[in-house]
Amino acid sequence: MSDSEEKKEDTPQVIIKDVWKVFGRDPKRVLKKGLREKTKDEIQKKTGCILGLRNINLSIEKGQFYILMGLSGSGKSTLIRNIIRLVNPTSGEIIIDGKDVTSMNGEQLLQFRRKTFGMVFQHYGLLPHLTVLDNAAYGLKVRDVPKGERYAKAMQTLETVGLKGWEDYYPGSLSGGMQQRVGLARALANDPDILLMDEPFSGLDPLIRRQMQDELVELQEKLQKTIIFVTHDLHEALKLGDRIAIMRNGEVVQEGTPEDIVTHPADEYVQEFVQDASPAKVLTAGSIMEPAKVLLYAWEGPKTALTLLRSNKRKAAFVVNKNHKLLGVAKEDKLAKWVDEGNHSGKIPPEKLRVVPTVTEDTILEDLFPIVSDNPYPIPVVNEVGKLMGIVTTDMIFEAISPAEGDDHD
Repeated sequence: MSDSEEKKEDTPQVIIKDVWKVFGRDPKRVLKKGLREKTKDEIQKKTGCILGLRNINLSIEKGQFYILMGLSGSGKSTLIRNIIRLVNPTSGEIIIDGKDVTSMNGEQLLQFRRKTFGMVFQHYGLLPHLTVLDNAAYGLKVRDVPKGERYAKAMQTLETVGLKGWEDYYPGSLSGGMQQRVGLARALANDPDILLMDEPFSGLDPLIRRQMQDELVELQEKLQKTIIFVTHDLHEALKLGDRIAIMRNGEVVQEGTPEDIVTHPADEYVQEFVQDASPAKVLTAGSIMEPAKVLLYAWEGPKTALTLLRSNKRKAAFVVNKNHKLLGVAKEDKLAKWVDEGNHSGKIPPEKLRVVPTVTEDTILEDLFPIVSDNPYPIPVVNEVGKLMGIVTTDMIFEAISPAEGDDHD
């Protein structure tokens, strides 16, 4: 790979740089010294202009699930519309795949949108007189994709979102969740690089909403699209997002991982957002794990392993190979019996080890609860090739999710 190719690979897919959006007459006057530092209310009172976005600077990596979050009027929907210039920014740059969207003319922008973006909004926007298949294929029809090809692609995306068998129905006969799936299928049919989703699940009842969130997580794991997702719901943001930007009055007040935001809120506004968030839904095994204090090595043999366990007053310990790959748990009583039978040398046999459930570093603590209840050992944290990275104990979990001591007394 050349230096230029490597640099392009490392560059964020979306770069939002110094973006302002001001609604009203002669909006650029708001950017002048003396006004740009004023509050949103002061600007409106002095000029009659409404500040939509103030000096937004964000970077979004390829394949990232990026959340824009805030209360009504915070600017999150305005920002997502600026990204595709459904609303034109007053100043600043929006660079997507190395191209400055803000400098494109109408035709360039139209072609770029069709090729780059898929859009899913709160109101599904389905055409009631068209079948589910025709709705899913509509964007491809607009692009003049031949009928056979567009129907094949539409059928594929309907299957991807779980609507195989519904292609000949009309939207009116579908539930709200199913209609939203059609909207998602239509967006995916174009195979966009970036999926824009503006509060897509907010009109659904809670049960269907959770189901759609789960399905979107599963879909993203498979497709690895760049998703920019707008929501006002903290739990939705924490569940879905790789990174979250929290907005207020057109500004980004905090940006970071869900864990960053819940554990280190930037101000009282963010604190109010996250105060009811359960750390168990955000903190990960990797964030609290510790190295195993005692490890056994398969090549050392049962006698050595037994000696190590007894000298450390342990009833059991994890066993790893030379690559530090987890093999299982060796118990003191089983090793003692094996040694008493005259087996003093050689490797610890695999059949003498107990296989235990493992988790990865990005497993949230909530998903550890059922493992803890059924498992008498610490939970081993492994990487993608099974290498032991650390352990998590029940005490570590409860310490991590309990309120910090000292809040109520000295």
